[in-house]
Amino acid sequence: MNADELKAMQAPLKEQYKTNPGSAMITLRARGRATERIACKVETGRALVEAGLHPATGGDGSFACSGDMLLEALVACAGVTLRAVASAIGVNLTDAVVSAEGDLDFRGTLGVAKEAPVGFQRIRLAFALTTDATEEQLATLIRLTERYCVVYQTLRNAPEISVSRNTIAETA
Repeated sequence: MNADELKAMQAPLKEQYKTNPGSAMITLRARGRATERIACKVETGRALVEAGLHPATGGDGSFACSGDMLLEALVACAGVTLRAVASAIGVNLTDAVVSAEGDLDFRGTLGVAKEAPVGFQRIRLAFALTTDATEEQLATLIRLTERYCVVYQTLRNAPEISVSRNTIAETA
């Protein structure tokens, strides 16, 4: 997609959001069912993904790991954003590989050591780009990709999260 096509596709939305800012607020949803096999079936909108325990926590590796899924979401969002920004600013990318890796101390999630944090301690996002762009263009491309990538920004600036519970009584 070239810059003109991208602008044409997004122009009506941008105008709508400028004139009616409330229409830009959309709630995305995810839903899953926790199963007896210590797994959770997540409806992705495209397929059903079953997440379970990582082998480092006792899983057998047959399920997707939610930590991997988080990194995959970051890679997917960064890759889409990278391509959109490249198109918008006229940077030709012959090839673009996006990768993410994160460091976890599984002692935290297993409750083995109270001082060990639960969750990723570090996440590294990398871009391997084949392009004829200048260093200045590449710096702008990466800066704008970071700025507009929803998952990246969510991880960098943690949102308020609330937890609720609804108990459904079992019937005899």
